[in-house]
Amino acid sequence: MTDEKTTPAAEPQAEAAPNTEGTQPKPEKEAAKNPKKEKTEKKKDLAAELEAAKAKADAAEKETAQLRDQLLRTAAEYDNFRKRSAREQDSAFGNGVSHAVEKILTILDTLEMAANAPTTDEAYKKGVVMTLEKAAAAFEALKVEEIPALNLPFDPEVHSAVMQQPAAEGQESGTVVQVFQKGYKLGDKVVRHATVVVAE
Repeated sequence: MTDEKTTPAAEPQAEAAPNTEGTQPKPEKEAAKNPKKEKTEKKKDLAAELEAAKAKADAAEKETAQLRDQLLRTAAEYDNFRKRSAREQDSAFGNGVSHAVEKILTILDTLEMAANAPTTDEAYKKGVVMTLEKAAAAFEALKVEEIPALNLPFDPEVHSAVMQQPAAEGQESGTVVQVFQKGYKLGDKVVRHATVVVAE
């Protein structure tokens, strides 16, 4: 038998080292962001937010000014309406009183004629006079006043002349010398003009 020589197995060749020439190491997380660039972007974002906030503030201020103006106008309109309503109410009340007084005046004229008429019945005359006094008190409460006329200069605003007569000695032309019918006014409003005779 022939001795077979065992040849040692060929040693495995060492793995070839990778060729690193010409390749660059991988940047960490794809190259860390530039801090200056981040700051610039943040500043831009903050500036944009600030501009948006300013725009909102300006819009809110403008809306507030409009609402304030609208409120002031509404308050002024309401105040004018309230004053106008009060004037109209006063005027309506005055017109009602004036109308009622005008209707009563003819009754008072008759009572005054009765009070001035000669009579022997003192109780009758006293009753008429008392009625006139009560009417005068009621007129005073309603602020209805008699228009002064006798011996005063004629005033077309409150007097109504029905005739003229020659002026007596010491009388001036245009003076009221006789009152046919008394006149009355309510405040500044004439309820009835005084009917008078005027000296020429």
